[in-house]
Amino acid sequence: MPSSDPSQNRNTRQRRAIREAFALADRPLNPNEVLELAATDEQGVGIATVYRNIKALVEEGWLTTVELPGESARYELAGKAHHHHFHCKGCGKVFELAGCLTGFKALAPPGFQVTGHEVLLYGTCQACS
Repeated sequence: MPSSDPSQNRNTRQRRAIREAFALADRPLNPNEVLELAATDEQGVGIATVYRNIKALVEEGWLTTVELPGESARYELAGKAHHHHFHCKGCGKVFELAGCLTGFKALAPPGFQVTGHEVLLYGTCQACS
């Protein structure tokens, strides 16, 4: 049965706008980018709402955290195949890179066991070039 509490309905609309922002962007977003995209679809979305919903969506497993050295966290849709990222130094946006290079295990010193890796490319995106 739907809630008669208007704040619950509002939160549902806000969460839907936040989910849609991630789906349409199809790249990792920081909370301010989410706010900008979600606020165009749903009035009343504030930064506290964005943070609260991102936290809940990460806990649900719908989003995953993308950590970049020296940067605030970004978030992307969970469940994607292994991939890496490109960070534009012009606009600050982060983009997903398809695929993965191989041969990382050979870079480790003898006797070391590689259990994972992250590759981050830096440069300027097409819009900033």
